[in-house]
Amino acid sequence: MEINFAVASRWLDGLTVYRGLLRLDVLRAVREMLEEDCADRLSCYGRAFCALAEAGYDSLAAWLGDRLRYDEWPYAMAVAKGEETPALIRAAGHDLEALRRLLALPWEELAVSLSPEAPLPAWAGGELPSLEELTAFYRANGCGQFARYHAFLWQSGRLIPVREPDCIPAEEMLGYHRQRSQVAANTRAMLAGRRVNNVLLYGASGTGKSATVKALLAMDGMEGLRLIEVDKNDLTGIPELVRMLGHQPQKFILFIDDLAFDKDDHNYSLLKTILEGGVEPRPANVAVYATSNRRHLVRETFSDRLGDEVDASETIQEKTSLSERFGLRVLFQELTKPQFLEMIRELAKIRGVEMDPERLTALAVRWDIRNPNRTPRSAVQFLTSLAAME
Repeated sequence: MEINFAVASRWLDGLTVYRGLLRLDVLRAVREMLEEDCADRLSCYGRAFCALAEAGYDSLAAWLGDRLRYDEWPYAMAVAKGEETPALIRAAGHDLEALRRLLALPWEELAVSLSPEAPLPAWAGGELPSLEELTAFYRANGCGQFARYHAFLWQSGRLIPVREPDCIPAEEMLGYHRQRSQVAANTRAMLAGRRVNNVLLYGASGTGKSATVKALLAMDGMEGLRLIEVDKNDLTGIPELVRMLGHQPQKFILFIDDLAFDKDDHNYSLLKTILEGGVEPRPANVAVYATSNRRHLVRETFSDRLGDEVDASETIQEKTSLSERFGLRVLFQELTKPQFLEMIRELAKIRGVEMDPERLTALAVRWDIRNPNRTPRSAVQFLTSLAAME
């Protein structure tokens, strides 16, 4: 089959809502190769294949399919917002047909003809998703990085995707069932489209407050949830981020870990605005979940109560009011001794620790005497110490 390069290049020249594909290295090299007067098709083919490999693909169809699903395109963004028009739908269908024709070209024959002495490798075949499939994907998952990733870090005004979120396996999430059920129920209500409370998980260090929030991503039925971890010292730009998230189909948790403010730290004023919104309300698909070792979040000293202000109670109320912006406050206390020992026994079974139960308990009691914090973290540290001694 002979390639009509002039016709094939016009297919790409006519791209509309997916025209940004031509800026990417793979399709830019393909476009140059299809030009009728291309002087070095061999080099263009090599560049296209190399760009595919660098992106982690050996199939032009697979690469195109992922770009169509996960990159931000005018049609994808319109569908995610429920604002697609007949013109945009026709444009997307036109572009997909052009790309299918591109994939149908005899690439294997071309690879051989470009280098008969040493045939070039041909990329693997495949098919593109249909317009109906892409539209359904955009409607359910949005587009861009929120469609591809479920966890992010907010750093210096940028969202950084987390490819493999740190989620403790569900079977190791022992104890605190009532507390975790409260957090999960609030999250499922948000996923169901209801307006929910911001959540403060507070209490003893090592009790699994942060793990409770991160574990939400691995739960059944939480596929539409996205977690964005925010440092409490990097709240600048969060109002703009929240405004942008409000137009996305997913539900978002802004996660602030280990939240606490010193008495002269005025970031808490900004956080108050984020929690309740200003003139512009907080979108229903965004909630703030925070963990803290302090119930009132702001460090309070006796000098605050004995200060020289006329009405010291107002000062105290101002510094403790932030926690009241969290409609759901969940307390994580240290375990009792029987609960701690039972947790160790359960974790030992899960982790395949082979030891006489009585000896395990005796060692755990000895550990408890030397390490007075009876928390899940301490239980894990105890079992790790056993593994290190083997």
